[in-house]
Amino acid sequence: MSKTEMKARAGELVSPASDLAAAMSGFASEIKTFKDDIQTKLQRQDDRMTLLDRKTLAARRPLLDTKAEEGQPHQKAFAAYLRSGDDDGLRGLELEGKALGTSVAADGGYLVDPQTSETVKSTLSSTASLRSIANVVQVESTSFDVLVDHTEMGAGWVAEAGGVTETDTPRIDRISIPLHELSALPKASQRLLDDAAFDIEGWLAGRIAQKFARSEAQAFVSGDGVDKPKGFLGHPIVADGTEEWGELGYVPSGTDGDITDADAIIELVYALGAEYRANGTFVMNSKTAGKIRKLKDNDGRFLWSDGLAAGEPARLVGYPVLIAEDMPDLASGSHSIAFGDFATGYTVAERPDLRILRDPFSAKPHVLFYATKRVGGDVSDFAAIKVLKASTS
Repeated sequence: MSKTEMKARAGELVSPASDLAAAMSGFASEIKTFKDDIQTKLQRQDDRMTLLDRKTLAARRPLLDTKAEEGQPHQKAFAAYLRSGDDDGLRGLELEGKALGTSVAADGGYLVDPQTSETVKSTLSSTASLRSIANVVQVESTSFDVLVDHTEMGAGWVAEAGGVTETDTPRIDRISIPLHELSALPKASQRLLDDAAFDIEGWLAGRIAQKFARSEAQAFVSGDGVDKPKGFLGHPIVADGTEEWGELGYVPSGTDGDITDADAIIELVYALGAEYRANGTFVMNSKTAGKIRKLKDNDGRFLWSDGLAAGEPARLVGYPVLIAEDMPDLASGSHSIAFGDFATGYTVAERPDLRILRDPFSAKPHVLFYATKRVGGDVSDFAAIKVLKASTS
């Protein structure tokens, strides 16, 4: 066999091997393509399932929110009114338990939603104001009447077979506490109101409560009763034992314009009747407190003691102390310390509703919120409060 024939035969033998290699390579390529197609389809399927889950959650979320909002329609409508002035939701809303809807006269505003109103009330109650220790009542009228019994109803011992004598009848007086309008005027920019992350209800409640608390605290202490509550120091104050109904009794400190003797504090405590003394509270401002906490008894012990736990008030000779900054500073003849059962002696009457009027025009680019509520206060039992006067007599 010639070399040419041998090369030709070898070529015939090599050709099937090349075909097999080519076929295997093609098969492997097809397998890889098939694998890639499967992975692509699985990825698409996974993406579709993820998208479907998101759509399902998105579809469910409004239902949950709607259910919550249905339980608080007033809050939703009130928030829309605060942010944009849209009052359509409020106009068609009826308050449960009230004969009238939230719509009022054009200059009357709208009732604040219950959640915001409760926030304002809780803040007012927790402030260092006479409100925190006074008797607070909710009324629906324009005034609150207190019936006061000045005398004890007569009584006597009777034998089994003896006759019954006629007893004295009590003398009842009526104290009328009128309600006055208290207002606040916080403002915010429209850009801030447009920010969805801005808690408009919480901001408004805080600003209103802050302004109301300042005005109330001053009026409950020294208000003159003209378009505001009558403060307990706004009544005549005379020497203890000489006072009549409508007057408060005072105990002198023994030093003109100052308090240097611990005995004056003891005398003030026991000038108050025993029926009131059990629930007695001292009321003074920070400057006076700084002076009083230095006083010691005859054995060298401080009369003042700080609260044993967080949130507890300080105590003076065993009785709690309310720091009310609207009490007068120590000066000649000042009534800088009061002691009494204020839950019996002073009554705060208020309407439960708080109204808001939105004004976007008067202070552009700011929006004004005119908040109003009706509140009154006055002494309801003059025998329940005594005052220490910084004087010698």
